[in-house]
Amino acid sequence: MLYSKKVMEHFRNPRNVGEMPDADGIGEVGNAKCGDIMRMYIKVKDGIITDVKFMTFGCGSAIATSSMATELIKGKKIEDALEISNKAVVEALDGLPAYKLHCSVLAEEAVRAAIVDYYEKNNIAYDKAKYAPHAEN
Repeated sequence: MLYSKKVMEHFRNPRNVGEMPDADGIGEVGNAKCGDIMRMYIKVKDGIITDVKFMTFGCGSAIATSSMATELIKGKKIEDALEISNKAVVEALDGLPAYKLHCSVLAEEAVRAAIVDYYEKNNIAYDKAKYAPHAEN
């Protein structure tokens, strides 16, 4: 089977889908080569991500990785959410085909972009070099 049961489950029944008009941070990333676009919304209270939503235009792997990324960061401290890597997303989904790994990178970048947006809106200092997007593959 090409995709794990978890990938199929998150594709068919994605968690935390939707827009968040009152988001504290919004991150949007995309990959021009494959056409996937992810927008991640976060709500933050006392340094904790209390709510997260996403809207993704893309393939099943893009939707599944977005869904899993929201599950991994919800309820976490911002600092902990920033440490969640694309590898953690792939592991939580029990793997992805090699040619779909870029979707997990987009999910990681969408999380980081939403947190950076939150930092910038609230004038919170952060290491800009550390949270720069990955180079295009």
